[in-house]
Amino acid sequence: MIPGGGQPNMQQLLQQAQKMQQDLAAAQEELARTPVEGSAGGGLVKATVTGAGELQGLVIDPKVVDPEDTETLADLVVAAVRDANNAAQQLQQQKLGPLAQGLGGMPGLPF
Repeated sequence: MIPGGGQPNMQQLLQQAQKMQQDLAAAQEELARTPVEGSAGGGLVKATVTGAGELQGLVIDPKVVDPEDTETLADLVVAAVRDANNAAQQLQQQKLGPLAQGLGGMPGLPF
């Protein structure tokens, strides 16, 4: 028989939730510091974002700069940033996924 009539120990649950919250905050801070790169046009345009998805840098090879065709350059920039953001989302899943699963698996919590 479980002490307390089968109810989980609230103090223990609160401690677990607080630890997970601290772990989540640490993982989010790490993501904000981690650079992730994406590219387009065979590496002619490279974008760097943080693991949190904030654009930090953009490198454009002069070979792709054509004043007569700025549309292609714009498309390559968008594609490079999108590629970097996709990589950042994968990193977020790796870092935050296990923490979110841990929170969802805690008894007594509504998620």
